Amino acid sequence: MHDHSSHGRTDIVEFPSSTEGLPEARSPEVVELSDGDEFDLEIAPVRKQIGDATVRMLAYNGSVPGPTLKVPQDATITVHVTNRGDVDATVHWHGLRLENRYDGTHETQAPIPVGETFTYQVNVPDPGAYWYHPHIREDYGQEMGLYGNILAVPSEDDHWPPAHRELLVTLDDVLIEDGRIAPFSGSETTHVAMGRFGNTMLIAGEPELSLEAKRGEVVRFYFTNTANTRVFNVTLPGPRMKLVGADSGHYEQEELVEEVLLAPSERVVVDVLFSEPGELALEHRTPEKSYRLASIQVVDEPAEPDLTEQFEDLRTNEDMRALRNRIEPFFESSPDKTLSFVAEMDEVGPAGGVDTGVYACPMHPEIVASWAGKCPKCGMKLMPGAAETKAPTAFACPMHAEITATWAATCPKCEMTLRATGIGEAADADDADTASDAGEQHHSHHEEDHGHHEHHGRGHAHGAAQGIEWEDDMVEVNRMTTPVNMRWKLVDRATGAENAQIDWTFRVGDQVKLRLVNEMDSDHPMPHPFHVHGAGRFLILARDGVVEPNLAWKDTVLIRTGETVDILLDVTNPGRWMAHCHIAEHHESGMMFSFNVEE
Repeated sequence: MHDHSSHGRTDIVEFPSSTEGLPEARSPEVVELSDGDEFDLEIAPVRKQIGDATVRMLAYNGSVPGPTLKVPQDATITVHVTNRGDVDATVHWHGLRLENRYDGTHETQAPIPVGETFTYQVNVPDPGAYWYHPHIREDYGQEMGLYGNILAVPSEDDHWPPAHRELLVTLDDVLIEDGRIAPFSGSETTHVAMGRFGNTMLIAGEPELSLEAKRGEVVRFYFTNTANTRVFNVTLPGPRMKLVGADSGHYEQEELVEEVLLAPSERVVVDVLFSEPGELALEHRTPEKSYRLASIQVVDEPAEPDLTEQFEDLRTNEDMRALRNRIEPFFESSPDKTLSFVAEMDEVGPAGGVDTGVYACPMHPEIVASWAGKCPKCGMKLMPGAAETKAPTAFACPMHAEITATWAATCPKCEMTLRATGIGEAADADDADTASDAGEQHHSHHEEDHGHHEHHGRGHAHGAAQGIEWEDDMVEVNRMTTPVNMRWKLVDRATGAENAQIDWTFRVGDQVKLRLVNEMDSDHPMPHPFHVHGAGRFLILARDGVVEPNLAWKDTVLIRTGETVDILLDVTNPGRWMAHCHIAEHHESGMMFSFNVEE
């Protein structure tokens, strides 16, 4: 390790990056375990080839991702975790409703020092795909490769429709600079504003993944988003794709979809029928561009048996339909708790700290003003402009000539609309999504039906970027943000308590309606994946007042920019449990709290 300075800060310790003497990362394996089995899991550095770069990563049992643990539903396995990594560690068993003391957070166990071992009892009560990852310096560990899947095999044979085979696929990105994974600080989290976006995709741990299928084969894909912050929108042009499951088991109604959306830590289960031979591309598609995730070669050899008829049968799962009937009163009831998602951001200017007297949006640099207002396009707080940023002259206040902007903003002194001057460059703010208006709307009218957000794969419009930040559009500012100058908050609306000060207590058997409000009245409005640890699981009830049409058990939900989401938490496990934003840099900067569940 060595010290280096970063934007005027000193005594910042970097993690090791040398690959000398490290073993080559090997291919992940699937390990089938039975009830009562024991398994050894080791955290250790490896050398991995990613494109032209040979990088140092961390691995579970020598592979990125780590081994997939295939376990029968209701089984309990014993996992001995040995830490030979860089920092103290825990392993969080994401989505599993297990015994609280094995949840793998700093509140449920003492961290595992380097060189030491901790033993977990891992219970798998629900069918579906889950995953394991660090819960200390999660931003560092996940980026470096510490993640792996758990496949809970359903006890009921017909939980899933018939398929020829199953594939578990992790979706990740990694930031590579100068031939290595971009350095981290050992003493503080960076990239706190938007999270750490990568510039190289890793699909099932590989930058270039090649798969093969047979003509007529039905393949079940379990997708898991293990990225620090990137939202994936997965599509496979050509074959038909059927949505069958989410975080924790099957959907109420199977449906054909063209794409599936996964926020960090979410899982989606889709069946794909490869009806024609040829080469296909699995893609991550955003409103602006597409990324090739994997190539799939469909060979002209028939799959046996023929499952076409079963694939075309869009089943209704009666257990979920009955569940909808039981929870009917909650759709219209008032929430028990309301939680706001808010950002407070100091002025983060260009390196060198030149005071230019003008302010610009880091995401929309054409938006410039003479004061630190809000961007009309994204609602973000304007930041000090770079030295080359021109002072705005296109619009000015008739009462206060010093108040100028590149768009017809509102004067912060007298609230008059700025008037066009006929000089200087004007920004095209016509495509602005009235961020400030939306903030007022959501701040005051959470019950209103806006009806413009839809769930996984339901043909959501690609307008206004879907309330999602698909890329890092403010790279330099984002890199400079830390928990000191960027504060992410979860706020209890009833008490005003923030993050760790939130004090909730529930009882086993409670059904708690939570309203999650992603405030536009915030210094950086952006989407947040909200994750609740194993106190229970939840159902999404409604988005912006629109009742969720297709129920599935969840542990993570994406709340888009300006959106209000109602969920119903089914409380089943006693103990002290965590809830947090699953953007790793937000979680590490304090966007989290814990609550108690009593017997």
